[in-house]
Amino acid sequence: MRDRFSSRLGFILISAGCAIGLGNVWRFPYITGKYGGAAFVLIYLFFLVILGLPVMVMEYAVGRGSQKSAAQSFDVLEPKGSKWHFMKYWCLVGNYLLMMFYTTVCGWMIYYCYLMITGHFNHASGQVISDSFAHMLASPAINVGFMLFVVALGFFVVSKGLVNGVEKVSKAMMICLLALMVVLAIRSVTLPGAAKGIQYYLVPDFSKMQEYGIGNVIFAAMGQAFFTLSLGIGAIAIFGSFIDRDRRLTGEAIQVVALDTFVAIVAGLIVIPACFAYQVDPAQGPGLIFVSLPNIFANMAGGQIWGALFFLFMSFAALTTIIAVFQNVLTITQEMTGWDTNKTVWISFIAVFLLSIPCALGFNIWSFIQPLGAGTTVQDLEDFIVSNNLLPLGSMIYVLFCTAKKGWGWKNFIAEANAGEGITFPKGLKVYCGVIIPILILFIFVQGYITFFS
Repeated sequence: MRDRFSSRLGFILISAGCAIGLGNVWRFPYITGKYGGAAFVLIYLFFLVILGLPVMVMEYAVGRGSQKSAAQSFDVLEPKGSKWHFMKYWCLVGNYLLMMFYTTVCGWMIYYCYLMITGHFNHASGQVISDSFAHMLASPAINVGFMLFVVALGFFVVSKGLVNGVEKVSKAMMICLLALMVVLAIRSVTLPGAAKGIQYYLVPDFSKMQEYGIGNVIFAAMGQAFFTLSLGIGAIAIFGSFIDRDRRLTGEAIQVVALDTFVAIVAGLIVIPACFAYQVDPAQGPGLIFVSLPNIFANMAGGQIWGALFFLFMSFAALTTIIAVFQNVLTITQEMTGWDTNKTVWISFIAVFLLSIPCALGFNIWSFIQPLGAGTTVQDLEDFIVSNNLLPLGSMIYVLFCTAKKGWGWKNFIAEANAGEGITFPKGLKVYCGVIIPILILFIFVQGYITFFS
């Protein structure tokens, strides 16, 4: 008997937890700051609806229709003699690769939460804060130690089962995450001087897009809308296999996308007004989180508390994704090998830990390894493989599988997506889903290479 979520809320929060990650709360604020604020947000929301939402419904449908993870979902649904089942290896590799760098970054968030709680940054100078970030990257003990803590914590939760472990913990973290975000956003928008940041973020000014070029802004918005949902490696499909057929999948996907979007937009309300209040450039990239924001907290009344809450929120955002992906790794491995849960947990734990070491050491002992050119790290390579290759091409495979006659097929997909009550997935979108969406994904894939190497 396949495991089931104990409630619909559990399914929605865990699916959202998988989609909601550092791409929402780390990348979204600075990419919004870089590409023109509110104008970028509007374009992002447009592509989220026309691109991300349909692909998510298709992943859910494959999972629920097969009642399997990516390890066997294509085997169950594919026509006899076809080769769609090779997608299982793509998904397994994708999940492992994502965790090989995500666990290290999550470790950074937890470490910074510790620094904030202990008052390390209280009234610290800009140089001290900058040196702290450099010290963290240069320390093998900090990187490997906190990464190991994250991996152990994630697999401990997964070992407790779908309902008593993954669902219970993820629901609690998601509720805390959403509450923390609201508190932090209220504090940020009420800072003296925050009004200019709010205007920049929420009032569209399309003239600002001309600085970077409308084409570049559109591509950035399309890419962010696509990658934010973690589509293409079966990380979302697995949760479709844990629900029954009493609700149509479009409505469920809309709620997950809405929650994902809420987190991204509120994250911007936390970061951008605070940047304007303290004359910090919101388009700095990763340095915004680990250097500029700690500078703000160091000079803010009650900054120790607000900084600790901020990095706790960041840690929850990362951990919900990690727990969801670990559940996927566990289920895929069990279905491919037939091992029991205890054996699978221990072998997966050891594998993820060992495979995550190159990223953790890539900023210090192994910093001489620069796989994509001078100044790059192992993390850059792993992120590039996942974000620029496995996610877009994997999503294209899911889309083609659900629309092609030689795949699962449009009729089967529609029957599964529209089983139950709720919002219907339009039957007339076959050409759009089978032709236009693959073209958009191919554009993201090609343009991603052009942008990366230029």
